[in-house]
Amino acid sequence: MSSFILGRGLAVAAAVSMVGAGSLPSPPAPPSQQVVDGEATPAACAALGFGFRTSRPPMPIARAPAYSGPPPVTVPIPPTRKEDRIEYAAPPPAPARPAVVTTDATGRVTSVDGFAVSGSRIVAPGGQIAPPPADTERYPDATPNPVRRTADEPVSTFSIDVDTAAYANVRRFIGDGQQPPRDAVRVEEMINAFDYDYARPAGAAEPFAITTAATASPWAPGRQIVQVALQGYELPEAQRRPLNLTFLVDVSGSMGSADKLDLAKKAMNLAIDRLRPQDTLAVTYYAEGAGTTLAPTPGTDKLRMRCAVASLHASGGTAGATGMTNAYDQAQASFGRDKVNRILMFTDGDFNVGVTDNKRLEDYVAEKRGSGVYLSVYGFGRGNYQDARMQAISQAGNGTAAYIADLDDARREFGSRFDRGAFPIADDVKIQVEFNPAHVSEWRLIGYETRQLNEADFNNDRVDAGEVGSGASVTALYEVTPVGSASSMGERRYEGNRRVRPGAVAAGSEMGFVQVRFKRPGEANSRLIQQPIPTTSSPPTESLRWAMAVAAFGQKLRGDPWMAADYDWDDVVALAQGARGEDPYGERAEFTQLARAAGSLPERRAP
Repeated sequence: MSSFILGRGLAVAAAVSMVGAGSLPSPPAPPSQQVVDGEATPAACAALGFGFRTSRPPMPIARAPAYSGPPPVTVPIPPTRKEDRIEYAAPPPAPARPAVVTTDATGRVTSVDGFAVSGSRIVAPGGQIAPPPADTERYPDATPNPVRRTADEPVSTFSIDVDTAAYANVRRFIGDGQQPPRDAVRVEEMINAFDYDYARPAGAAEPFAITTAATASPWAPGRQIVQVALQGYELPEAQRRPLNLTFLVDVSGSMGSADKLDLAKKAMNLAIDRLRPQDTLAVTYYAEGAGTTLAPTPGTDKLRMRCAVASLHASGGTAGATGMTNAYDQAQASFGRDKVNRILMFTDGDFNVGVTDNKRLEDYVAEKRGSGVYLSVYGFGRGNYQDARMQAISQAGNGTAAYIADLDDARREFGSRFDRGAFPIADDVKIQVEFNPAHVSEWRLIGYETRQLNEADFNNDRVDAGEVGSGASVTALYEVTPVGSASSMGERRYEGNRRVRPGAVAAGSEMGFVQVRFKRPGEANSRLIQQPIPTTSSPPTESLRWAMAVAAFGQKLRGDPWMAADYDWDDVVALAQGARGEDPYGERAEFTQLARAAGSLPERRAP
């Protein structure tokens, strides 16, 4: 009986989340400077050829079910040709029979087709509660970086990371009263979720200014924190190229809850708000198959864009690979070398039809990156959120990965941070730090576990790395052991294998040396910026204190073994409180509250 209740409940949830869609109108007329915008009401959209139902409220947010579906197809993703492109068509209509939904005086859904709704659970008339669906969330392995002996490994090389997905996702877990999985905590993404007052580059010719500093570690006596930060050039409005954007929207059944497709639609409308007359947008979707609800359309026709978004509904399987090939075709239809050509993917990442292997999807996206079309991924939902897949796809696509837990996250990503994701200033940005063994006996990089590169990769322009957008900053923190301080590693038996002693290398005034390689967008050859790290240690700036507070927060969530046992959550909160500074949007105050809440979370009792 319980399996029947669960199956019935999931079917009802999917049915309630659907809205119908009409046929696609003809492509719009050539752009003019007069913007046509407004609310995507049924009447306004019907006049443009779109139809959809709006009478049924969405189901409450529920943990998404696992989909057992057909096994992955073991055929390669076929190349596409212009003559193979999918015809413009709206998503298939929703089932004709509406679910019978009752609500209370506040509008909260109380029953669906005779099944009572209790929070996020569906309860049968007899009072039996359907068991919660399986949790199938997946995260990339992010085992904390080890301590390294400078005499053996003096060089650290990694790809930059300006993603913020981990911080928003961790906020979601803590808001739900749960400890996040350790691999979900990528410390660098949490640090880089905040703005810092770094020195600005002088101009676009050298688009990064490097900031370095060293100070005593707050959580490890005798050690130091070394900060290496890049501040990107902020493009003036006149230098921001036209955008050729393509929305790739997951409309499968797993997206049918208020924290997924409904929230994604709100995010897409915020992105539409930002479009200029010279920009274009296409709207594509995928479920069992794929299609296009809006051909590339100029930024003056915003009402048509909003209606295309409003027409989307959730139903069926998840043929993500098919959706990707269609989206690249649409991006190519309005492609321009003088444009920023980018696909924005909105999904929970749960592919279950067609090609589902992460490596093959990553290879396909990497190949398409060479055509000049980049791909960014925005994740939604809980229970079946596939973070590992989204990280792999976005990194291969020279894009960013973000997680949207609520409308505030959507406002951040498509408001003040939109330009950072939309307008690139540099591709394949790599950082290499060489430590001086006369001053540093050991070091470890805090975070960037999924972004490590080999030393030889730094000078190889064929090795892919991260993209940086207009005005973005990148922060990396190292914990180092100065020569003469207590070592994490025991002394070696044989003299020739022991640490380099003071005086064995000319000390000079350098603790280390920073090199940054980057390519200007569209260029094949990289450029180089270099700067030494001085040995002077000084009181930390507000920016460094804040970065250390976020790093301490992330390391404690992961249970990193290098923090002093008596460094507790109160210490994290105190460090954050002393570095809040100017906080116009309350983001640092929110983090401080998050650190307080993290200290009271129960231990994880399940894997």
